[in-house]
Amino acid sequence: MNIDRRLFQLLKEEWRPFIVSIISGILAAGMLVAQAYYLSQVIDSAFIQKSGMERLLLPLSLFALFSTLRMAFNWFSHTEANRGSLIIREKVFTRLTSTVGALGPSYAKSVQSGRLSTTLLKGVEALDAYYSQYIPQIFFALFTPLLIAGIILPHDLISGGILLGTAPLIPLFMILIGKSASTMTEKQWKTMSRMSGFFLDMLQGLPTLKLFAQSKRQHDAIEESGESFRHATMRVLKVAFLSSLTLELVGTIGTAIIAGGIGLRLMAGQLTFQHALFVLILTPDFYLPLRQLGTKFHAGMEGVSASKEIFAILDQSLPAPVQQAIFAVQESAGKRPILLTDVSYTYPGGSRPALEGINATIPAGKTTAIIGPSGAGKSTLINLLLRFQEPGEGGITIDGNPIHAIPLEEWHRQISWVPQHPYLFNATLGENIRLAKPDASAVEMESALKKTGLTTFVSTLPDGLETMIGEEGARLSGGEAQRVALARAFLKNAPLLVLDEPTSHTDPELEAALRSSILELMRGRTTIIIAHRLETIRSAERIIVISHGKITQSGTHEELMANGGFYRDSLLLQQERES
Repeated sequence: MNIDRRLFQLLKEEWRPFIVSIISGILAAGMLVAQAYYLSQVIDSAFIQKSGMERLLLPLSLFALFSTLRMAFNWFSHTEANRGSLIIREKVFTRLTSTVGALGPSYAKSVQSGRLSTTLLKGVEALDAYYSQYIPQIFFALFTPLLIAGIILPHDLISGGILLGTAPLIPLFMILIGKSASTMTEKQWKTMSRMSGFFLDMLQGLPTLKLFAQSKRQHDAIEESGESFRHATMRVLKVAFLSSLTLELVGTIGTAIIAGGIGLRLMAGQLTFQHALFVLILTPDFYLPLRQLGTKFHAGMEGVSASKEIFAILDQSLPAPVQQAIFAVQESAGKRPILLTDVSYTYPGGSRPALEGINATIPAGKTTAIIGPSGAGKSTLINLLLRFQEPGEGGITIDGNPIHAIPLEEWHRQISWVPQHPYLFNATLGENIRLAKPDASAVEMESALKKTGLTTFVSTLPDGLETMIGEEGARLSGGEAQRVALARAFLKNAPLLVLDEPTSHTDPELEAALRSSILELMRGRTTIIIAHRLETIRSAERIIVISHGKITQSGTHEELMANGGFYRDSLLLQQERES
């Protein structure tokens, strides 16, 4: 099996439960041998020797004792293996979520959400069979047959020789079939991941599909994808059943040969009945761990396939770790200018820089507008300031200190972000607003609602702030969702404010209603705004024009109007449209 070594590295990190599980399993195998010996003795004494009950009492008691101990060791072995698997899966899930969190929104948007969620949830769970079943069974398949063969061989060379001669056939067939099963299982997992991502995309885009009359076509595509996954699964099952049949056949033939040989030698008087019965009882248990290894091999293969997706995420390059804050961000954020020096950034796999050689100053306590054509790099620049991404070259500093030296959580605590399309969770209205400050008091909540004009709206809701608003705020209008985003910013009361202008896609009436709230929110803060509207641009103390990833103009409204270029042309065009 082609297995990533890091699966074993994870096992080494949490080896204690598995060692206990393996030792318990081996002790259970020892109890099995003792159980078989006393069972053969009881049957021999009762039916061949015709012994009385007083002679059967001791072997019966020992048989019951070893049977109980065997069950106890088996239970303990399974429990410890499951516990070790749970610990590893929890650790992998924590690492995955931490990695995705550290990579930030830019990474999450670059992959299919359905595929990512499948890896995070089903992928991690798929590791269970690998760790709780397959890994312990490797050791059981090694030690249990050796123990049984070691007991039988000194007293019965013929039976022991047959066992040792046929035993290697089982792993041999398992290896031959396993190569094909490994490839098929990996294809099956990839098919399922693609299907999950495709299906979620279709669900999210269902309104668009309906409007363009494409829902039937996509329904057929989903059905085709499901059929593809079904065929992939059936191919895996076919190989698994073939493997089980082959392994069962080898074990059955071996048992039959030994049984036939024992019967002939017993009739010839070469063996005692108890010894023959003892060997016959142990023979199926000699092959059982080897057959179970084949079964659990197929169960663990899904986890191996899933691990490739898991490690693909964990292998992503993370931002350099922060040792400690080198200055008091609370005293600097919003009170010192932010400097961008030779900042460049290229998206992974990109052919050209999204930003190149950006040099700019964002003055403290004032509003800086960033404008430019679509795809110019405005959102990339905001993502760098929010530290969703880190500059490929150059740096961003406050008071001469790099912002990446500030712990990310502390930096985000100093920023309020109001995007064009705020994300609202399927929770209550109050929980969505309190996301900015979970410990906010009732007075602070009331103030935030009043400043954003939500007070009247909340009073009309059946449960007030405890009203569920649905997934992505389905029960709110676009204007109400924008007010919620503004309420979050008022509640957080951070010194840095980043606006991806929330009124750019609103009608004039709603824009006018929100503008007073936005102006109050901007007052006294360092504000960075991606500007689209004329009034916003006019009110900014500094305007930066970006085109093709570079700053082409910078200055005040009056300076840029005098110099001409993209800014002046865009403003005149907007005035013409609004007149």
